[in-house]
Amino acid sequence: MENLWQQIDALRSEIGSITTTRPEEIEAFRIKYLGSKGAVKQLMNAMKEVPVDQKKEAGQLLNDFKSFVAAHYEQLLASVPSEQESTTIDVSLPGQPFPLGSRHPVTLMKNRIISIFQRLGFAVAEGPEIEDDWHNFGALNLPPHHPARDMQDTFYIQQNPDWVLRTHTSSVQIREMEKGKLPIRMLMPGRVFRNETVSARSHCFFHQIEGLYIDEQVSFADLKQTLYFFVKEMYGADVKVRFRPSYFPFTEPSAEMDVSCFICSGDGCPVCKKSGWVEILGCGMVHPNVLSNCGIDPEKYSGFAFGMGVERPAMLKYGVSDLRLFSENDVRFLQQFAAAT
Repeated sequence: MENLWQQIDALRSEIGSITTTRPEEIEAFRIKYLGSKGAVKQLMNAMKEVPVDQKKEAGQLLNDFKSFVAAHYEQLLASVPSEQESTTIDVSLPGQPFPLGSRHPVTLMKNRIISIFQRLGFAVAEGPEIEDDWHNFGALNLPPHHPARDMQDTFYIQQNPDWVLRTHTSSVQIREMEKGKLPIRMLMPGRVFRNETVSARSHCFFHQIEGLYIDEQVSFADLKQTLYFFVKEMYGADVKVRFRPSYFPFTEPSAEMDVSCFICSGDGCPVCKKSGWVEILGCGMVHPNVLSNCGIDPEKYSGFAFGMGVERPAMLKYGVSDLRLFSENDVRFLQQFAAAT
């Protein structure tokens, strides 16, 4: 018993002299005195050598010593300065700048297209992305059994098959014509949806801009001159343009407009289908039935309409070879347009 008391007394003196604020030294203290092989554990193991009549007194002595060691360990932990206290902040230093974002290339292209046509007097109109059958199909001279209404081409709203995700922004043209405020010179930008296979050239959703001009004595020559101006402003004076006869239920006559491919310079690539030409828009004179459906006299008024996807001109303008890149939100891709306008 006397030997145990002497060991504890020596350890008390040794522990009481230990002062430190270094975390690694405090951890070493814990291992040396409170660890599974530490001094307290060794003294507890020595209890088996204490005579039976002295075990009660020795046990109390060991418990007091263990409490003393634990209290000293907590005191050492409390003496460690906090991170806030140990870090000096110079408030006079300039702050860390936040990185600036950039406009999406599709937004850049949409704004550029709109600005060109605004110089010709076109205003902007928008409409809902979920449309009823009349505005999306019926008023545009698309009869009930027209192939464009097929579920393979159109996303229908399951709860109400008379409503669809709009397949074109032509529905906004109908809404503008129904207002009866003539003449009309409007652009209709927006997102449209079609049930198509996703590939390098197409997607199930994309952005579109349509134009509409209705007035007295509007001719196909006015349409061509408007689009020539747009293409020259967008792609430069050296761009080659061609019109091809086409068919759309809501225009007559109808045409498709191609420009020479800027990606391959006319040599042929996957974007232009090896032809050297890329279709950028469809156009034509507004069909008399469409005018009549909207309460406009086709004998007095005529007009032209055109529509183009935004992604394809953006591909040509910025040299992007895969349309899917526009919707994948890859920051590495988007950061390339930080300086674009």
